[in-house]
Amino acid sequence: MTAMDGNWSPMSWKQHVALQQVVYDDDDAVREAVQRLRMFPPLVTSWGIERLKVLMAEAAEGRRFFLQGGACAEMLSDCRPDIITNKLKILLQMSLVITHGLKKPVIRVGRLAGQYAKPRSCDTETIGDVTLPSYRGDLINRCEFTAQARRPDPHRMIDAYQHAALTLNFIRSLTETGFADLHHPEYWDLAFLKKDHVAQEVREKYEAMATELSEALRFMEALGDRSVEDLSRVDFYCSHEALNLLYESAQTRTVPRRAAYYDLTTHMPWIGDRTRDPNGAHVEFMRGISNPIGIKVGPSIKPSELRELLDILDPDSVPGRITLITRFGADRVEDCLPKLIDVVRSTEHKVVWVCDPMHGNTTQTSTGQKTRNFNEILRELDTCINVHKAKYGYLCGVHFELTGEHVTECIGGASGVSECDLDLQYTTKCDPRLNWEQALEMAFLIAERLGSTPLRNGTL
Repeated sequence: MTAMDGNWSPMSWKQHVALQQVVYDDDDAVREAVQRLRMFPPLVTSWGIERLKVLMAEAAEGRRFFLQGGACAEMLSDCRPDIITNKLKILLQMSLVITHGLKKPVIRVGRLAGQYAKPRSCDTETIGDVTLPSYRGDLINRCEFTAQARRPDPHRMIDAYQHAALTLNFIRSLTETGFADLHHPEYWDLAFLKKDHVAQEVREKYEAMATELSEALRFMEALGDRSVEDLSRVDFYCSHEALNLLYESAQTRTVPRRAAYYDLTTHMPWIGDRTRDPNGAHVEFMRGISNPIGIKVGPSIKPSELRELLDILDPDSVPGRITLITRFGADRVEDCLPKLIDVVRSTEHKVVWVCDPMHGNTTQTSTGQKTRNFNEILRELDTCINVHKAKYGYLCGVHFELTGEHVTECIGGASGVSECDLDLQYTTKCDPRLNWEQALEMAFLIAERLGSTPLRNGTL
């Protein structure tokens, strides 16, 4: 596609300034690791990427809804059947609730099987009198605060590839065989709704929706000889930030019968808010691949810069080629988002507008622990919905950092996590995530706000 200008190759990014790239101390080891990655089979196929491109074009037109979720920094140790199953379970449950509320199909995208690298605001970390390289994710180094663990190791790219392959293989086996219990809301654990602080009307609303879902699915089963799990074998796609360009470019190649390059580490790579320089290496790499791509957009972006990015990355104005993932913070949406909507409307680009209400709402407790408030997350989501509505448009999707585990990292919501509860199960190595209860509650709220129920401001 865009690579056919003759000036692009999977390695042409090396002629540009590459932000957030690690400095390895063994060039021979880097060359060996990259060469091994080039020889490995792809993690995803061009057929899956092309299918996702079709779905994203429909999302840009408002005919599908985009749901993306997963960990901020995926750990290699997360490659376990229980953790993978729980992540898949909460995303499938959320997608069922949203489909029921919006009456449109949901594109399910997991932020997994590759989210192993993490951008950092500082190259080093100091504890006491000791200064070491920052932890940049399991793709690069290890989290323990020792000189050996923090040393960037190029062979960790091989480890990351292998863990991604195992994760994707297990996900495919699950999605192809079906989860009967995942498609029956009466089996879901909604015990958190029975807590004293949850309003009766909220409890009744969620239980009524679960009952409606159950009845609808039983009706589907009654229509034919096949069970609902046979009728609902789901498509599931993966995504991650394309941060380490050595890893991404090593798996970028052409395939038979397609005149295009694909980044075959993932279906949908994205550019982070810190690496979206129009003249930088990440934009140069992404302009040449045929995947649908995301761009994280924060308060610092100027409308003119966004226009330039769209022209570079989507010169043919392909619907759904670009997903703009906005992350402003609840207090900044009304100031930032309308100007960006206006500049996109002044072009021919048909983008997928997605709200990431997590990153701009990170705070610290009095003890310095990072957390996020459920109500602030919801407030940013509400404001995004209302701004798009005021502009006679629509929000096309959401992007959450979440887990299927019983963690206590974000405060608020019907699960009742408070600041004093954070230490009970705070397991993230980077940013706080919604737990499964908070994530499922958020799906109910999205279904309410974007479905037939009138929009309303405020929180639970």
